[in-house]
Amino acid sequence: MKLNSMSKCISPVIVALDFPTPGAALALAARLDPEHCRLKVGKELFTQRGPAILEPLVQRGFEVFLDLKFHDIPNTVAGACRAAAALGVWMVNVHASGGRAMLEAAREALAKSANRPLLTAVTVLTSLDAAALAEIGYAAPPAAQVEKLARLAYAAGVDGVVCSPQEIAIVKEACGRAFLTVTPGIRPAGTSADDQSRIATPAAAVAAGTDYLVIGRPITQAPDPAAALVAINAGLGIRA
Repeated sequence: MKLNSMSKCISPVIVALDFPTPGAALALAARLDPEHCRLKVGKELFTQRGPAILEPLVQRGFEVFLDLKFHDIPNTVAGACRAAAALGVWMVNVHASGGRAMLEAAREALAKSANRPLLTAVTVLTSLDAAALAEIGYAAPPAAQVEKLARLAYAAGVDGVVCSPQEIAIVKEACGRAFLTVTPGIRPAGTSADDQSRIATPAAAVAAGTDYLVIGRPITQAPDPAAALVAINAGLGIRA
């Protein structure tokens, strides 16, 4: 597991703040320790509150993954990435299926930032299986499509990809161990898969070589979210 050497966070866990209201998200963040997790802000929360939601999280010391999955023409995505970098986030992402020119435009836009966020590219959403991919016109099974898009992202010079736990080894083999993998679809043993199709436990994903684990409902909907985080970290050999 390779973590950012400049980071004070000792855990690969990124807690997904997938809440409908800013108050609920901030209340949870107040119970968590930035040394023991990072935070992810996605479309629902960002649409509710906008950039203002990020400032209190960053001020608390959290490294924030802004998960907006930009996917548009290169110039538009470049502008969005520049704007995201100016907000002080730790990571931003785009859709790898936006193509090489879009990926390169995003990378070049961030390269000019004073504090450059990591740039990752979404390959195949963890909610999609082979049948769902076929329905939208992709003949390749998920693993093959992930590898193809990971290779494209690597060639375009981004830092890594977002993929399911099932494709971690494939991506590392294709693009090298230093190429980051961010893995949603993480479910501790005994918890519900919810709407995820390609999942793994935290320990299995780390054993496969992932760099970061995105975990939402198993922490955010737990009776005691802070205790749930402590238990997941403990299972990875990380003590509070």
